[in-house]
Amino acid sequence: MRIAAALAALLLLATACATPEPEPADVARPQAGPVRGVVTEHQRQFLGIPYAAKPARWEPPRPAEPWTEPRDATKPGSLCPQEGTEYAKTSSTNEDCLFLNITTPKTGEGKPVLVWIHGDGVVGGGSLFDPSALVRTGDAVVVTVNYRLGVFGAFGYPGLVGSGTFGLQDQQAALRWVRDNIAAFGGDPGNVTLMGESYGAQAVSAHLIAPASAGLFHRAVLQSPMTLLDMPAGALMPGLEAGPWLAWRSTEEVTGVGAAMAAQAGCADPATALDCLRALPAEQLFPLMRVFQAVAYGNDVLPDAPDAAYEQGKFHQVPVLLGTTRDEHRTFVGLFYELAGQPVTAESYPGLLRNAFGDKADRIAAEYPLSAFPSPGIAWADVLTDHLWARGTDRLANLIAARNPLYTYEFADREAPSYLPFPDTFPTGAYHAAEVPYLFRDAGFERDAKPPQKELSEAMIRYWTGFARTGVPAADGLPAWPPREVLSLAPDGIRPVDFAAEHRLGFWAALG
Repeated sequence: MRIAAALAALLLLATACATPEPEPADVARPQAGPVRGVVTEHQRQFLGIPYAAKPARWEPPRPAEPWTEPRDATKPGSLCPQEGTEYAKTSSTNEDCLFLNITTPKTGEGKPVLVWIHGDGVVGGGSLFDPSALVRTGDAVVVTVNYRLGVFGAFGYPGLVGSGTFGLQDQQAALRWVRDNIAAFGGDPGNVTLMGESYGAQAVSAHLIAPASAGLFHRAVLQSPMTLLDMPAGALMPGLEAGPWLAWRSTEEVTGVGAAMAAQAGCADPATALDCLRALPAEQLFPLMRVFQAVAYGNDVLPDAPDAAYEQGKFHQVPVLLGTTRDEHRTFVGLFYELAGQPVTAESYPGLLRNAFGDKADRIAAEYPLSAFPSPGIAWADVLTDHLWARGTDRLANLIAARNPLYTYEFADREAPSYLPFPDTFPTGAYHAAEVPYLFRDAGFERDAKPPQKELSEAMIRYWTGFARTGVPAADGLPAWPPREVLSLAPDGIRPVDFAAEHRLGFWAALG
């Protein structure tokens, strides 16, 4: 027995003193289990990592089941359920979709982390964005996230806990996963920047006021947020009714719409409606995707109405980078009016103004006369760019700047490459989402962008990753970016711009 004990002690000592075999560079070890990714010349990439289990329909996300053997992380996980559109040919019916993707520099630890919440409303996924340029130029770790969309992420029904917030809860689960695991990929869990564009920026603005999101991120980037945008009649597309907000609804409204939609879907009995709806194939819910796009407030996840929360200073104290594009609303007029076969004409323009703005229409028509624009569609787009995006973003900026460090910009490349199916006759300008490929440089951008545009892209990446690193968008050789001064980002120069004058904010303030 003594000999056996001695041999065991010697074996234990030898094991403790032995130099372990070096782990392959493409294996990382988050808490749930090891993952094997891909190593290239400049980066490591891990795709399709589950940050939560397959979600039960309209229930909060749950932790992923752990594993022991290295999990293949060389391919993206499934997109969340969605139906393709004219501008995004994506589709999925798979509800097992709560995956994230991590791209990290090849070596080093303690890197700043950017978590990207994609936009596009009811389509898209994290794996559709290539963060290689951000990683390579900015020496940062980038995480892109899938989350439940449309009716799967924002459905509501009377008595359903979490109504209107399931997609937002997915994002919170992803942020908790990043906090607990990103160090295994070289990232600093104490330096996380939450970043989004359009609907993704709307989500970031929600996390800024969501109590459970406190401490999960340390800086925020909002690109074209819809946070304080109202919705005049016909603003997004012909015939759409007016609403108080473009992208929010009260929980009461969401659950009321849910009850009505359930009845139309053949699930009218309140006692069985949820079970009935949960049993439907995913594709049978696709007609409701846009009906349930707005995030709900007045609940445990988002207790306060967004305007009240921002006006009362009830948002997390983190540095914020906030901006818009020069011609935001050309995207919506180009796609949902011109491309849809209902172009704005000289005859229809006055009626659109009356429908949207009532007795203020004549004064707006005098301020935005058709003679000043290349087409009626561009006139209508400029009216809504200024009324919705510029006015709403300026209000949000003023409220945030009262408490938080704030840096504001306007993306102004009016010849930005376009990947949306705009009609050839419609000048796109610096359209909504035009700046995204300047940060996530895909093959189309590398092919189509001119050298000055690529130089602007490099500058933007350095600004964004500088902000992620220090809370200040700055880098050697770039123009200074003073707090609260709107910086115009264009290939012909980066310089301050008189945002209020450019978008006639004085006129809109006087109009009331």
